Amino acid sequence: MPEIRPIKDLRNTTEISELCHKSKEPIFITKNGYGDLVIMSMETYERKLAKVDLYKKLAEAENQIENGEMLLDAESVFKDLREKHVKE
Repeated sequence: MPEIRPIKDLRNTTEISELCHKSKEPIFITKNGYGDLVIMSMETYERKLAKVDLYKKLAEAENQIENGEMLLDAESVFKDLREKHVKE
């Protein structure tokens, strides 16, 4: 369930900050009964950006598959990475 708070609650910055960190979700701020702002912790923001980036990359990969573009074999990619970065 989303957390919705009136804009006057922003006066208590400590409480809002703690709520953002505790809930790990965006907090929706209303003004005169209508949606106005969304606030969140930096951790939540970075997590949301990472998700968007992941979805973007997955969409690009699906487009490549549909267009028949050359795909890399996972085994050979991991083999090359091990040879390049793993020192025995």
